[in-house]
Amino acid sequence: MVPGPVVENEMKFVTTRRFAFLLVVALASSAAAFAQANTTQGYGAGKILRFMYTQNFDCIDQPKSDLNFNGIPADQDPGEMQIPICQVGTQPSINPPGVEGNPLDTTEPIYVLVPMFSTDDDQNPDDAISCDNVVPGTICGSTLGSTLISLFGALPEAFKASPSVFTQCPGPGSAPGTCTMHTSRLDLAPVLSELGIVPGPPKANIFVPTPNHSHVLINQDINLNAIWWQVVPVLVLDASDWPTKDASSGITSFTAMQESINAGHSVEAPSNFFLFFSSHVADEGHAQHMH
Repeated sequence: MVPGPVVENEMKFVTTRRFAFLLVVALASSAAAFAQANTTQGYGAGKILRFMYTQNFDCIDQPKSDLNFNGIPADQDPGEMQIPICQVGTQPSINPPGVEGNPLDTTEPIYVLVPMFSTDDDQNPDDAISCDNVVPGTICGSTLGSTLISLFGALPEAFKASPSVFTQCPGPGSAPGTCTMHTSRLDLAPVLSELGIVPGPPKANIFVPTPNHSHVLINQDINLNAIWWQVVPVLVLDASDWPTKDASSGITSFTAMQESINAGHSVEAPSNFFLFFSSHVADEGHAQHMH
């Protein structure tokens, strides 16, 4: 029996509605994957990546280190052990699994892009990340804003409560100065001293909230199961190099990052900060943006 026009139309309607339902489910599942509390996005090889964190961060403090600059080695200074000191500008000689040697040689890098430019020459210190829920001893709020404006001439997007550029951390709905399974503050004293922004060798920690930031992996690391990664901060000084949300332009690959550094638009620094996560390409069909 051949179905009539009414039956055919009904079948087409049911099929179309079923397809629409499956499409909505697929899109919702994709969105939910990124909405998981222990995930963030990243970039690599011009693609958007998905990181899943399965344990907390680690900031290496070795026995003869003096990360709080009080002149006492860590192995004789119990106070240095109480709150993690995650420093930009410090390079340990061991990684969290205990492999000795320069982590640049023993550990895969995650390049953390930090927007150290201001898109609007922001001179309002009250625009800085607030003091809500920060670790004691962290510079925050208008004090943070005033300090950064005096050092850099304007408030960088990295430390605004509401940055004008897209960043992968903090995640959607998360508070400024936070990122899942990350430390919630960093000590900038070593790197500011190294760059000559603060005179002389560090004499005290300069703790600031974790900045707004994004992530880049080298091409061969974009699909890896969970491992320890060394955080390598990259201070991006030129807004034109900042990556877009959809990875269509800006620093979304190691090559693009190196070009920015070589052009003097970005500055790379070591750190004693490590993260533990897996990485996978979020969308294999995503167009690449590589130089």
